[in-house]
Amino acid sequence: MFIREDGCSLHIELEYPEKRQAKMPLVIVVHGFTGHMEEKHIVALSHMLNDIGCMTLRVEMYGHGQSDGEFQNHTLYKWLTNVTTVMDYAKKLPAVDRIYLCGHSQGGLLVMLAAAMFSDCIAGIIPISSAWMIPESARNGSLLGVSFDPQNIPDYLKWDGHILSGNYIRVAQQIDVENTMDRYRGPVLLVHGTGDDAVPFERSKMAAERYAHAECVLIEGDTHCFDHHLDQMVDAVRT
Repeated sequence: MFIREDGCSLHIELEYPEKRQAKMPLVIVVHGFTGHMEEKHIVALSHMLNDIGCMTLRVEMYGHGQSDGEFQNHTLYKWLTNVTTVMDYAKKLPAVDRIYLCGHSQGGLLVMLAAAMFSDCIAGIIPISSAWMIPESARNGSLLGVSFDPQNIPDYLKWDGHILSGNYIRVAQQIDVENTMDRYRGPVLLVHGTGDDAVPFERSKMAAERYAHAECVLIEGDTHCFDHHLDQMVDAVRT
């Protein structure tokens, strides 16, 4: 299924629990940087949520999966615009009684930013392996293992066969994640593997300490995408 946003198509998958109710919670589930909705950790989260009576809406953001746009041209601003469109769609679904946001990695950062925008509309957020250090890294001149002059941003970053526009850096430098944390007063669950070599698990601990109402669950020795103990990550969210 696709929804439209100013000429751009976003790929979504709406799934229901086996036993539908007249009104149910909806969890919007977002992948991370270079990711898509069919990754095992995204699917496992979605199906578990269906099992406990939630509707889920898996979403592929601009430049990812089957959604429109080139990966190299995506920015956090474009993803934030995407999430406003997704929220508008979700709020109109007749069976929805409350909405949660769940995101992995850059998707985790996205739901943290969106929480401040939609604090009046969402019941809680679940950042998984949240890469909320991206704006800070962009300001410090280091992303994806590539160093650059943050005052003289290159047209493109190249790494491991991938290309990313310098506009990604320009946008990320403007984002104040700490401010959005302070503005959101609802419940937050952060889950992170202690063996994550992409995003230090200490970042989730720091976020949990800053949020007004947050819990951080660490999965011992696990990776960024929970390759070793996926069941433990899913159980943490279920609980």
